[in-house]
Amino acid sequence: SSLSGSREEVSEMSNPGLNPSELPGATGIRVGFHKGFIVEKRKLAAKPSNKKGVLTKRTKLVREVVREVAGFAPYERRILELIKVGSSVTLKRALKFAKKRLGTHKRGKKKREELTDVWNAMKRKGA
Repeated sequence: SSLSGSREEVSEMSNPGLNPSELPGATGIRVGFHKGFIVEKRKLAAKPSNKKGVLTKRTKLVREVVREVAGFAPYERRILELIKVGSSVTLKRALKFAKKRLGTHKRGKKKREELTDVWNAMKRKGA
């Protein structure tokens, strides 16, 4: 006789991909996978650290004003030129260049995406 149920139940409970809130709580049994006294989960308030990195209206406005006043950095202008050509080769070259300047693949992709959006907006404005 098995203490913890069927094999599927055990694999579901030990799956690290599951959210802890979806897992079954304590069983009230002294031993086993979900041992312990049955208690009601407390609902905790959201931590201020959860808001880190969220773009506020003020920050967005400040960045727009700075972009209008200061324009693009020389490396950004070069990436824009590569994007303007528009072939797949130059888009890859733009990513390689952005990656070299910014340090990581993720930052390079983000910058290329941002400048592609700027270029598309400039095209729409002109047309």
